[in-house]
Amino acid sequence: MAKHGKKYINAAKTVEVGQLYDLEAAVDKMKSFEERKFDQTVDIAVRLGVDPKHADQMVRGVSLLPHGTGKTVRVAVIAKGEKEAEAKAAGADFVGSDDLVEKIQGGWFEFDKLIATPDMMSKVGKLGTVLGPRGLMPNPKAGTVSTDVGKTVQQIKAGRIEYRVDKTGIVHTVIGKISFDKIKLVENAKTLMESIVKAKPSSAKGTYIKTVTLSPTMGPGVSVDPASI
Repeated sequence: MAKHGKKYINAAKTVEVGQLYDLEAAVDKMKSFEERKFDQTVDIAVRLGVDPKHADQMVRGVSLLPHGTGKTVRVAVIAKGEKEAEAKAAGADFVGSDDLVEKIQGGWFEFDKLIATPDMMSKVGKLGTVLGPRGLMPNPKAGTVSTDVGKTVQQIKAGRIEYRVDKTGIVHTVIGKISFDKIKLVENAKTLMESIVKAKPSSAKGTYIKTVTLSPTMGPGVSVDPASI
């Protein structure tokens, strides 16, 4: 069992076991925890009433958080010609075609998101064994295989996140930093939850949103009443 420090234990004592907080109260509670020496990320875990073992119950999507994530995202784009120029103009950190494919093949991974145009996917496909395990493989469902590379780069830089349900039926992602004011965290959480609700598979039966938990990087989880979102 993991050992927790004094600050974590003190914070955990203030969270009532079994208590469901409405979203704003949950954010207040989390922000009341003792401060750390760094700006913690605020994580959200949403347990869904789906069985991801069945392909028709896989939940994945993208959400453009209105206030971003507070993280600087390094974006690489594999494209040719005018699409290459479009990506550069939109603020992509790294842009290339065959040269970038080769560089990645050689073990270079100094980026957080990779976008590719459809015409380059035959070459990018060869990188599946190195990109797949890192979660960096461009995918049409995640919007990272696109002809509209400029818009995609701008959205990712502005705070577009990808999410997908894991094998235990939980979506884990981030909604910002603890330094964000309450309204920003609440609006980011609501935007994400709207997207997850829209992504509900038609084959999912019973309660879809089972539990919602917010937690800072170094703090305990606070249970949120799904009805408040």
